[in-house]
Amino acid sequence: MQTEADSINPGVVAGQQKNGYIVDMVAPLADIHAWVYRLTHTATGARHIHISTSDPENTFGVAFKTVPEDSTGVAHILEHTVLCGSARFPVRDPFFSMIKRSLSTFMNAFTASDWTLYPFSTQNRKDFYNLMDVYLDAAFFPLMDDLSFKQEGHRLEVEGEGKSSHLVYKGVVYNEMKGAMSSPDQVMVRTLLRVLYPDTTYRYNSGGDPAVIPSLTHSQLKAFHARHYHPSNAYFYTYGNLPLSDHLDFIQDRVLSRFERIDPRTKVPRQPRWTSARTCSHTYPLDPCEDIAKKCQVSVGWLLSDIEDTFEMLVASVLEQILIGNAASPLRKALMDSGMGTALSDGTGFDGENRDTLFAVGLKDVTEKDAPAIEALVLDTLKTLAQTGIDPELVESAIHQIEFHRKEVTNTPYPYGIKILIAIVGSWLHGGDPGRILSLDADLERFRQCLGDGGFLESRIHRYFLDNPHRVRLTLVPDTQMAENERLRVEKELADQLSRLDTAAQDRIREDAAELKKRQESPEDINCLPTLTRTDIPETVTGLGILHKTVTPTLWSCDQPTSGIFYFSGVLGAGHISPDLLPLVPFFCYSASKVGSATHDYTQVARLIDRYTGGIGFMSTVHTRFDGKGACLPFVALSGKSLNRNVEPLFSILRELTTQVVFSDHARLRQLLLEYQTRLSSAVVHNGHRLAISLASRNFSPSARLQELWGGIHHLRAVKALSADTDDKSMARLADALRQIGSILFCRDNAKLALVGEAQALTHAAAQATGLFDALKSAGENGFSPPVLTVPETLPAEGWSTSTAVSFVAKAFPVVRLEHPDSPALAVIAKMLRSLYLHREIREKGGAYGGFALYNAEDGLFSFGSYRDPHIENTLKVYQGASDFICSGNYTESDVNEAILQVCSEMDKPDPPGTAARKAFFRQMIGLTDEMRLESRKKLLRLDKAAILAAAGRYFSPDTTQSAIAVISSQDQLEAANPSLRRLPGGRELDLRRI
Repeated sequence: MQTEADSINPGVVAGQQKNGYIVDMVAPLADIHAWVYRLTHTATGARHIHISTSDPENTFGVAFKTVPEDSTGVAHILEHTVLCGSARFPVRDPFFSMIKRSLSTFMNAFTASDWTLYPFSTQNRKDFYNLMDVYLDAAFFPLMDDLSFKQEGHRLEVEGEGKSSHLVYKGVVYNEMKGAMSSPDQVMVRTLLRVLYPDTTYRYNSGGDPAVIPSLTHSQLKAFHARHYHPSNAYFYTYGNLPLSDHLDFIQDRVLSRFERIDPRTKVPRQPRWTSARTCSHTYPLDPCEDIAKKCQVSVGWLLSDIEDTFEMLVASVLEQILIGNAASPLRKALMDSGMGTALSDGTGFDGENRDTLFAVGLKDVTEKDAPAIEALVLDTLKTLAQTGIDPELVESAIHQIEFHRKEVTNTPYPYGIKILIAIVGSWLHGGDPGRILSLDADLERFRQCLGDGGFLESRIHRYFLDNPHRVRLTLVPDTQMAENERLRVEKELADQLSRLDTAAQDRIREDAAELKKRQESPEDINCLPTLTRTDIPETVTGLGILHKTVTPTLWSCDQPTSGIFYFSGVLGAGHISPDLLPLVPFFCYSASKVGSATHDYTQVARLIDRYTGGIGFMSTVHTRFDGKGACLPFVALSGKSLNRNVEPLFSILRELTTQVVFSDHARLRQLLLEYQTRLSSAVVHNGHRLAISLASRNFSPSARLQELWGGIHHLRAVKALSADTDDKSMARLADALRQIGSILFCRDNAKLALVGEAQALTHAAAQATGLFDALKSAGENGFSPPVLTVPETLPAEGWSTSTAVSFVAKAFPVVRLEHPDSPALAVIAKMLRSLYLHREIREKGGAYGGFALYNAEDGLFSFGSYRDPHIENTLKVYQGASDFICSGNYTESDVNEAILQVCSEMDKPDPPGTAARKAFFRQMIGLTDEMRLESRKKLLRLDKAAILAAAGRYFSPDTTQSAIAVISSQDQLEAANPSLRRLPGGRELDLRRI
């Protein structure tokens, strides 16, 4: 530690009575320069963990052990419903309302298999306590009325009149889980839990099985809350630079003083262990138009140690890295080299979230008859390792990866304080010691001692795998009739219910629907909620003042406190890549660090990367320049990071990849191509809203066109076409194309580099970076220029079909870019449309998981999108109505202020020093100066309702001729929606295509 005591919380020691708590433990966390405190509330038994650090991004979270006894989704629906109004804040949606009234850097809620978590982060002290106030009241004193339950969970509605009347299921969680259970990865993971834990809570679908969700009653929901959301079952967490004492006083005053200790009966027992291995099979829905050949997944899974045993958790994590962590890992390599599948199965890896931890591994895109061979291959590979021993280099690489990620402070995918909470919550809730998880020194020392005795990890392979009978072989089999059979089942279920309803019962359902609609459409006074104002918004922009010292015209250096980690960033211009090669650039980026070099084969390269770095990668990127005429700027970003002591080996690997990469191993290239295609295909349903927006936006500019070609559905289709023919001749042609791309990218005149880290590391890295420049070939062109790219003038109106039970609906149209005076107003309009209009119409009334309005200031595009949406036609009607809403002026100055807060919150999300400097480097590449950003912010803070109305009138109108539409859904839903779309104002049928 840099200091001998915690200056933020002086005098707090273990054994002390403080604010109604006993301080159980105080310990330093040297790697992240922090202190950890563990406390227990005397009266209620509530637990509290506090991480004291200089980080101004303060975090709060409260977690509850939630142990479902069925698959109704009660924990998930409760997570949604408690956020629909509380005793002190009786508004229908305080959670989304606070997003508008806050500068939070993160707000959300999560439901896991056996816990529910409510976290947020913010940099503003006033905001921190505002949000904590609302979160605590929501969790412990929710209204949970029947209408909120029906809106968020499930409800029946009667549609049609007379003989054509019929019942339908609606509800946000119901539709969310319909979408989730359309995805093979969700089916695989949840089925693994069900079969490996047949006697505990994990056998149930905590998110909710759509077939079971409608059986949950409102009274069951309230009973679940009363037992599970009690301080005796609560785990509070705080992180940051605010004093612990203030947090404890606030929680005591708002919550704990009003409760007495109970027994929540939420202890999860260990799963009774089997005496012999098992096999099972399960189906997942596949679109009838898909070819079912080789569409199975096979996974072999084991239960391992208790989550409380931090040492065994560490050992299992090391073994995971050794066995499957990279392309050279023996179990991963054996599976991939078998040729039976294209990628590791969903759910592969060590899962330390549950009371009994698990490990699973297998292959996807296999045949059902491959299952015994895959299981045998897994067991034979493990047996060989146990007999012949594990390469010590693999062990050191695994330990290095653990050491690196302990040191690195990142905010991806969550703020760092929330990442720590998620890392400890599973063990903490089951009686584990979070301090041992956060400070691994004792366990690492014991681990190294065990290694010194010889044969330790080999013995653990026997214990965990070979001699462990609690093993299952799970085969996931596609069923092209499953979705249709489920539709027919639901249709019959609803018809049977309707037949049992008399006229009075039907009228009550209609009355409930009308009452819910009235509530959703009624304006409400949300002034009971705390809020920030414009005076709380700083008048600076994030990153202002981060200056890069120019070492050479193409090399920048930035001195930042990065906790002993060095970051390298490079950009390689892609503008001179020919049109026929341009679509291959993303696959080039995927394969360049994985295919091998003239000096080392791909397994040796993988070992070097894991042994000496925290990762090296290439990424294709498209931007629109902010200087000149706004030209399209495509480039490949090259990144790497290492501990300071490994700067030299990092650059050695970078030189090898940029000067010696070869694609001559056609077997490896084929493997990577199929793996890449599988990865893209698996992401469609998860990223459906983004992909639909990309489809709709693609013909408005060269940048939007290239973004679709490099990361959208058209890219996936191009990769599918390549994957359809992988014979040696095809691979030779692909290898030659990739070689040509590398030859264009890797030259001195086409590279700009940035070094980020602490002063001593930068001095060493500058010489290494100069050596990297010198190693690049001198012949070549500067590719920081627009590509040769044809952009069609037609605007799409398309429906793209895939295997999904829900839809993703997008609409896009051109507006203006950041430099234009109206840009800040468009950013505010996007937030207003989402919070004041789309949230109500698409989520609350329509039942979709989410509705979005997005303003892209770089490309000058405005778009709408929906996520896990049960509707197509109605959502497009909502998008058309957005123009009327925003031009009507039916909102207040307060609404404008709240939207400005949202825009600033998004702009001001903090980054760790390394990430902040790298972002500044990329802004330099595209000509986006801090002065431009600051000027835009000043205009933003001067906006009022009149300015919003004026801008709305210029860009929003019922005229849809300049807009484009794209929908991703199932073939049946697209065909059913299409005839009615022509009846919309300016409407047109969708051109139907297959993904």
